[in-house]
Amino acid sequence: MRLVLQLVARLLLIVALCLGAATVWATFDAYRSVDRATAASAQRVAQALQALYWHEFLLRSSRTREQLLPVPEWRTLETMKLISPGVCVEFQPAIAFEKPLCGQSQGIGKTPPRWFASIVPIFLGSHAEVIRPVSPRATAAGTVVATPDAAAAISLAWEYLLNVVDVALLMAAAISLLASLAIAHALAPARTIVTALQRMARGQYRTKLPHFRSMELAMIGGAVGELGGRLEEATEQRAALTRRLIEIRDDERRALARELHDEFGQNLSAILAFANTIETASAKEKVDSGIAQDARIISQATHHLMASLRDALKRLRNPLPEELGLEASLVNLVDSWRSQSAARPAIQLDLRGDLTDISGPAATTAYRVAQECLTNALRHSAAREISLRVERRAGEDDSLLIQVEDDGGGDAERVARSAGFGLTGIRERLAAAGGSLSILPAKRGLSVAATIPLAA
Repeated sequence: MRLVLQLVARLLLIVALCLGAATVWATFDAYRSVDRATAASAQRVAQALQALYWHEFLLRSSRTREQLLPVPEWRTLETMKLISPGVCVEFQPAIAFEKPLCGQSQGIGKTPPRWFASIVPIFLGSHAEVIRPVSPRATAAGTVVATPDAAAAISLAWEYLLNVVDVALLMAAAISLLASLAIAHALAPARTIVTALQRMARGQYRTKLPHFRSMELAMIGGAVGELGGRLEEATEQRAALTRRLIEIRDDERRALARELHDEFGQNLSAILAFANTIETASAKEKVDSGIAQDARIISQATHHLMASLRDALKRLRNPLPEELGLEASLVNLVDSWRSQSAARPAIQLDLRGDLTDISGPAATTAYRVAQECLTNALRHSAAREISLRVERRAGEDDSLLIQVEDDGGGDAERVARSAGFGLTGIRERLAAAGGSLSILPAKRGLSVAATIPLAA
């Protein structure tokens, strides 16, 4: 999952949690606001009745309760204005058949759903009545009792909750949108860094990143640039070391070829001459024919050893591209394999593009890769047909493609994991030339493809 989406999802989760907490708080505050309104109504009515009480007290100049009660008429419009909606107030001790004086309760709030009306009282409890004395100094003046209407309280709480939730939802949507845009803008340079890393994975180590405003991204960009520089230096050093090792190995092979030619070649020639001499002498002197037979066997074995020695010398001596050029050497390579045995699989050579100006290490590497791939296909598979394609790809990516494909089956993954000397040598040569190797399954066998950049 993309980092931007992860951060936005976490942000939405936080916003949802905050919205839920705000909803719970709004419900609690709205529900308890009725208690505050009840207490305020009781206090206002008690103060109004206190004023009436002391007015009558001074007017009548009497302290007896019977003369002051019933209290002067308090059920007036002015008293109604002091009572909050959904609250009922009564005076105690009450006169017979007297009903509480209630504030407006019809049409207050919005009708809540049943689940809200049933759940809220369970968790938040019921509303208690509020009792206030008319006069703290005259206990005989009576008390004011204010009682909230439960249905009106829930309706007011529901309406208040809807108003708060609407505003909270708008704020949550705005915060989520603006924060998402801010997160996306802040993480936009991450795509540039990923692109640079992808180019580095393809071998373009010198990748310059722009200057980032964020300190953390700037540090990452600097680390990526430093890593690219070190990778390029390490790759150049490795390629130089590999080239030097290949040169040393080629020198050793040439030295070994000279030793084999001078020592084994001369000795084998001497053995062949002695065998021919023995065979000729036995025939002239008409001695035991067994000696002539043994001499012929020695001659045949010597011819076989000399043929094997010539093949070994061909592989050990300087590669043909240095002498004939890449195109002619490839033709000669295929013809030599074809001429060894008629029972060998058919080898098709496909040359594409201009190969005349390819020389030096690139030509040598191409020839060695083609030689090793053909050798592996002939020795380690039951192929009936082998195709060798060498293509010059001109343009910006001036490169040489060597592809060997056979129909002898084989497991591409197992071959790719192989650590044999042949594939190891191919990989070393391609690494020294800055190329790449791929081993993939073909229609009926394996396809080994090597790419050698000519620009390098």
